[in-house]
Amino acid sequence: MTKRKVLGVCAWLADKFGLDVGGLRILFVVAAILGLGSPIFIYLILYLLKPSSY
Repeated sequence: MTKRKVLGVCAWLADKFGLDVGGLRILFVVAAILGLGSPIFIYLILYLLKPSSY
């Protein structure tokens, strides 16, 4: 997987659920700006849960 930008969380989620990685990244950025549900904390938890191959 070469779509990794920062920690690979969005690429992993997009691959796992068949979503567009760009749209998922935009969703995370918008959620972080608006402060919806503590997205940065969720992103870090997902980083710890994802396999190391991403």
